Amino acid sequence: MIERYTRPEMGNLWTAEARFGAMLKVEVYALRALERRGVVPAGVADEVERHAVIDVRRIDAIEAVTRHDVIAFVTSVTETLSEAARQWTHWGLTSSDVLDTALGLQMRDAADLLIADIDGLMATVKARALETRDLPCVGRSHGIHGEPIAFGLKFAGWHAELARGRERLQAARERVAVGAISGAMGSFGHLGPDVEADICAMAGLMPEPISTQVIPRDRHAEFLNTLALVGASLERMAVEIRHLQRTEVLEAEEGFAAGQKGSSAMPHKRNPVGSENITGLARVLRGNAMAALENVALWHERDISHSSVERIVLPDSCILLDYMLTRMTRIVQNLTLYPEHMLHNLNLTGGLVYSQRVLLALTEAGAPRDDAYLLVQRNAMEAWRERGSFMNRLLADADVARWLPAGQVKACFDPGYYLRHVDAIYGRVFGA
Repeated sequence: MIERYTRPEMGNLWTAEARFGAMLKVEVYALRALERRGVVPAGVADEVERHAVIDVRRIDAIEAVTRHDVIAFVTSVTETLSEAARQWTHWGLTSSDVLDTALGLQMRDAADLLIADIDGLMATVKARALETRDLPCVGRSHGIHGEPIAFGLKFAGWHAELARGRERLQAARERVAVGAISGAMGSFGHLGPDVEADICAMAGLMPEPISTQVIPRDRHAEFLNTLALVGASLERMAVEIRHLQRTEVLEAEEGFAAGQKGSSAMPHKRNPVGSENITGLARVLRGNAMAALENVALWHERDISHSSVERIVLPDSCILLDYMLTRMTRIVQNLTLYPEHMLHNLNLTGGLVYSQRVLLALTEAGAPRDDAYLLVQRNAMEAWRERGSFMNRLLADADVARWLPAGQVKACFDPGYYLRHVDAIYGRVFGA
């Protein structure tokens, strides 16, 4: 992933040094397991762990000749060690044992960082939800004004969706935190399942119940699809912010820092560039997830068509989502709200957003529903055409007065009525 979107902690998990470091851990764990069984002389594992040097340039130089990255890795890390270390390192292993188990370590650690990112965003969203619990605004469907809502419900809805994303990511983490030391065809031809269990225990991974030469790629596809789904949730938040920042709406606005500029041509511009950035990057996550799905079907016990794809999509998706989560956290923290614009927009239609409450009041008073609907709609359409007061039209309508006195009509136009269950909703989302 390009440097622009790479945060150091996540980026460091996916460097060549980190990849070879994870592979070296697996080699050391294997040596320890074999030392315990008397296969490998005591002390070899300690020597490899303490003195093996990861030299990426040297590994690359060897690979240029061998055309095999794992052989190049083993040759490089052992060439300055003792004869015993060279003799026993990688004993009984196949390349995928090391590669897939090391990849399990990287994905597990990346998932832990992403879960921490989600926790940070959820805390920020919750704080904004509590701040705006009683702030009325207009709710919209199809982009059209519907009925009053509390602005805080937007934040609460985001929090609930992020919580589901966190649960999915936690489950996906467990699914990819696996290792396999099952040999060339997955049948434990040279090292037994007990050795695999021992190595995975040292690595903090679960053994893959049944592998071929590789860990089945449905696990990796689930992981990347989970990242894409979290990205889609961030995109939903971003799209909402972009709509709310439109000039004609302006109920919310991304923070605009001192010295920031919105346009090279128009000095007045203040654009939702952060949300637009997240919207675009969510598309990349979805594309990467599709590539991971294509990786599931491999030939027989193994081919390497998945390998080239994963070298790109796994680091890139983890790095991108890490960036997106932290950027969205800053956006929500610095989001400027405009309650006066919310009130203006709530009243923009002259009270049409209260039409359903009038309809229900008429039916409660005994008016047939179809008649009541037509009566309310007639007044609503006239108020819309003439940009007048919906309430005043209802008060002047003798057919309405037949069922509802003026006081009951006016009572229908209270936005607080629509916020009376906000506490109950918050209780569902945030708990007591």
